[in-house]
Amino acid sequence: MQIREDNRNMFLLATVALCCTVVAGTLALLEPDSGQIARQVADQRVAADSSGIAPASPEPVRVVGAPFTLNVNPSQR
Repeated sequence: MQIREDNRNMFLLATVALCCTVVAGTLALLEPDSGQIARQVADQRVAADSSGIAPASPEPVRVVGAPFTLNVNPSQR
C-alpha cells in the first residue's frame, strides 16, 4: 500500500497525534492519585508558613540613564 502524495501530510499529522495521545494516556494512567498530590501540596504550604524566616526588605534601586520616552516618530532620531 502506498500513500498518495496529496495525503502524506494528513497521514503524518494523524500518526503524530496518535503517538502523542498514547503517551499522554500512559502518563495519565501512571499518575498518582490527585487527592494525594493535593494533600502533599497542603502539607508543604503548612511547612513553608511555619518557618521563622523574615522576608527581606526591598532596597531602593538607582536608575541610571535618561528616562524612557516613547519614539512616536521613528524617522526622526
